Amino acid sequence: MRAGNRIQRRQPGEPDRGAFDIASIAHLGSLYRTALRLTKNAADAEDLTQETYARALRASSQFQWGTNLKAWLFTILRNAYRNRRRDAGRAIVIIDNQAVAASDACDAAAKTPEAQLLRNVLDRDLQAALESLPRALRDTLWLREVDELSYAEIAQRLGIPVGTVMSRLAHARELLYRNLTQRPGAFRGRRR
Repeated sequence: MRAGNRIQRRQPGEPDRGAFDIASIAHLGSLYRTALRLTKNAADAEDLTQETYARALRASSQFQWGTNLKAWLFTILRNAYRNRRRDAGRAIVIIDNQAVAASDACDAAAKTPEAQLLRNVLDRDLQAALESLPRALRDTLWLREVDELSYAEIAQRLGIPVGTVMSRLAHARELLYRNLTQRPGAFRGRRR
């Protein structure tokens, strides 16, 4: 085979570049599906699949014929995905000075992350109902529902028995329900 002025010699039994293209394109669908599962975005999956094929074609001379081509392509796909994730973590973050200034001007009562989350995310009625709970009940409820800790983990963190955790959670949920349903115009659920 001639390429320019130099002669390329294939190893005995090694297919030419066209055979590699045909063999590798047979795995396009499974590579795309895997890329889609990794990226969870169709456009990113297409880009990742295209990048995988570009890398595979550049490195096709390193592929050992007789080994698993599909596994080789999936290794390239995984490495390309990892590189993208790593590079995305190094991306420059642009800070909006006005947003920073506005966040500094927030009320002084919302100093803890929990308080800021409550203020920014939760409905005013739910926020008021949560804030009306005694601190011990509110903390226990927060650890269970937001931090998703097990009863044993909550008991260990608060230094109380598991039975007390269960009791506090039941009491907190009951008070929260009452606070939310007894407000004027509050949602009371469907009547049967």
